[in-house]
Amino acid sequence: QVQLVESGGGLVQAGVSLRLSCAASGRTSSRYAWGWFRQAPGKEREFVAAIRRSGGRTNYADSVKGRFTISRDNAKNTVYLQMSSLKPEDTAVYSCAATEALTDVIRTTTADYDYWGQGTQVTVSS
Repeated sequence: QVQLVESGGGLVQAGVSLRLSCAASGRTSSRYAWGWFRQAPGKEREFVAAIRRSGGRTNYADSVKGRFTISRDNAKNTVYLQMSSLKPEDTAVYSCAATEALTDVIRTTTADYDYWGQGTQVTVSS
């Protein structure tokens, strides 16, 4: 079994940066493909960013492109989401997701992932 634990959320002002982390524990010998999703109050969960199993190639939602960066540390089984120029509309619960699926592709839907973190709240004030 794999557990994902996020950290780094909080209450910040618009324009600042914040970095989220998500660490995997359990069957950590696997190489994962990772994703970040977010859910604002009253809205559906939406894709934010993803990095494929082999690393390197990434994909972002248009709403965060150029402001957010996803990265990974395979030695630590950890994925990061660096968020810059935060806006009030970025306010949401952010969740990381992982899959051990072997096909090395970018995964942007919730159905692509097997493991989920509990979520961390990010609130951006204007």
